[in-house]
Amino acid sequence: MILLLDTSTPECHLTLIEGDTSTTATWLAERELAHGLLHFLVEQLAAHDSSLHALEGIGVFRGPGSFTGLRIGIATLNTIADSEQIPIVAVMGEDWQTKAVRRLRDGENDGIALPEYGRDARITKPRK
Repeated sequence: MILLLDTSTPECHLTLIEGDTSTTATWLAERELAHGLLHFLVEQLAAHDSSLHALEGIGVFRGPGSFTGLRIGIATLNTIADSEQIPIVAVMGEDWQTKAVRRLRDGENDGIALPEYGRDARITKPRK
């Protein structure tokens, strides 16, 4: 099974692909992404009688988008890919899902997915 995830907006988009069949799920994560993302992933996999251990590849939308959303989503998927020793690819563009599946099926692996924010991060400067 291939897992595709986009956390670039407050709405988290997940696609699971097994063979020629794909299913999608959406979760309005807003400010609960860090708290609930792993639960959302495990829950969606369980609904398809699957688990993190059954994943064969991960594709992630790398941006541009929300600094925090991309950071949390990509860090979570990098951790899963590393712990399960499965390939991960990070892709941009409107057809990112098609590109990610093609890259995974061609045996590609980025090793570590890196986000593309589209601009410099707006980080608050220390007050002192």
